[in-house]
Parts: sequence; C-alpha cells; structure tokens
Amino acid sequence: MTGRFAMRIGCAAAGVAILLLAGCGSEQEELQQWMEQQRREAKPSVEPLSPPKKFDPQPYASTDGVEPFSPQKLTVALKQEARQPNSMLAAEFNRRKEPLEAFPLDSMTMVGSVIKNGRHFALLRVDNLLYQVKTGDYLGLNYGKITAITETDVSLREIVQDAAGEWIERPGALQLQGKAQ
Repeated sequence: MTGRFAMRIGCAAAGVAILLLAGCGSEQEELQQWMEQQRREAKPSVEPLSPPKKFDPQPYASTDGVEPFSPQKLTVALKQEARQPNSMLAAEFNRRKEPLEAFPLDSMTMVGSVIKNGRHFALLRVDNLLYQVKTGDYLGLNYGKITAITETDVSLREIVQDAAGEWIERPGALQLQGKAQ
C-alpha cells in the first residue's frame, strides 16, 4: 500500500506544478510584451568611429650618418667625454696604449711575482705568453692601471661607466693562480 500512496502523492505534486506553471504563463506573455515595447522605444546614441589614418612607411635614409650601434659612435662619445676639463678619461686618451690593454682582464692569469732592485713585478700569462708588469702599468679593456703588486695579487683601478652614464673608478684584482690546468 505504501507504494500506491507514494505514487498518488507524486501525481498530486505533478498536478499542482502544472497548475502553477499555467498561472505563470500569462505573466510570461506580459513580460515578453513589455520587453518588445522597450526594444522598440530604445534609441541608442553611438557616435560612428572615425576611419583609421593612413600609415605611410618611411624608408631609413640616414646611410651617411653614424650607425647607432657602431663602435665608431662609442669612440666619438669617449672623445667628447675626454675633452671635459675634469674628466677621468682625459689623461687616458693622451697617453700611448700598452700591449696588455688589448686583452680583457678575465683572459689574464697571474702566475708569479719577482722582486728586482727592491721593486715588485708580477708575471701575467695572456694567450700562452708571459708578461712582466710593474706598478703604474696598464692592462685590460677598461683603462686598468696597476696600483699595487704583492706576492699573491695585483691590485688595479679601472674606469667604467655606471648605470647613470657617469665615469667612475672601480677597484679590481688579479690573484695568483695555482698550477695551470
């Protein structure tokens, strides 16, 4: 009997749902009519877009000038900096370059030191050649000048540009290396 009772309750619930939906049907028609009326009465005001401007590409015709990424441009900038009266580079431009200034500092290895007549000399290996340097000699690509030599290292100062483009002095060093690999 419980199965029949549940079936009757289910049928009664379905009947009530149908009656409720039928009652909502008239409200739904009324809502649809209101929506149609609003669509007809609404007048949007949208300004039309202006047509795009015509783009005319221009050929690069500055073949006479200095290329922006050339070493020539850097050289010109360095020479202008060297002409400044208080420039650190002024003295560097007015002297003759030394042989070890053609090599980057990281390609040099200190392999020993010698004392001759009370002066310290360092032995540097560059490209499998041995060079003897003293305090005051120049080496490296950044105007590196040797400031001191001890038994175990060579101290130097370099002139480099900082992030703001100003020329500053930066300390550097080469330390004595163990046996060659």
